[in-house]
Amino acid sequence: MGSLEHANPFMTALFCVMCAIIVGSVVLAQRGRKMTIRRIPGLSAIEEAIGRATEMGKPIFFSPGLSDISIVSLQALAILAYVVKLAALQATRIIVATASSVLLPVAEETVREACVAAGRPDAYHQEDVRFVSGEQFSYALGSVGIMARDQCATNFFFGQFYAEALILTENGRALGALQVAGCPDPTQIPFFIATCDYVVIGDEYYAASAYLTQEPTLTGSLVGQDIVKALIIALLLLGVGLATWYGTAGNEAHNFLLRWLATGAQG
Repeated sequence: MGSLEHANPFMTALFCVMCAIIVGSVVLAQRGRKMTIRRIPGLSAIEEAIGRATEMGKPIFFSPGLSDISIVSLQALAILAYVVKLAALQATRIIVATASSVLLPVAEETVREACVAAGRPDAYHQEDVRFVSGEQFSYALGSVGIMARDQCATNFFFGQFYAEALILTENGRALGALQVAGCPDPTQIPFFIATCDYVVIGDEYYAASAYLTQEPTLTGSLVGQDIVKALIIALLLLGVGLATWYGTAGNEAHNFLLRWLATGAQG
């Protein structure tokens, strides 16, 4: 209620319309309506990347970035759960390296539950979910050491990364690993594009849960948000068009209307 306290009636109505669109999309998806999400190459490549590690008989390395519990890290863990399920079904070892002691137990539980969901509880090994270091570059060097010692065939980097991103991915590339990365920070995307095979860019990162799981509630919410974005863009274009028209022909029309009203009042 506080966010709408100073809103004008139009903004309040627009907010209600946007909420209705998102809720309506979720309800339609839950009732069986097919919701189409465009193909995202970086996410579609996950199965290929896991299959490569399986064929080579080598483990997978997964980094959820540097952040503690946040929207970014939780999304990374959702992707991790999907990766672990596929890896467990193919009996492929996966090593998870965290930089947060707070995130560690959550990551352990995520991996354990994913193995159970895949019907392979024996695939969970607690020692493969590791806390490396809370220091940025110590974490990067420790992770590179894991990649080198265990000869990881595939590396996944999903989460919040900073200057250590290039250290991780350059060394992974030098070791010959297939690399898939995703980060919502636009300043890190160029480094991933230069060193990784597949990159999930911008809003695609937050669409990962819906894209990978095809869960109706998530899919409906994603489609509803896209419709709202299209509506906002249309309103912006309409506003620009009206402002441009008023700045040119609008003044003349306004003056004509005033003259007409004055003439009518005199008559």
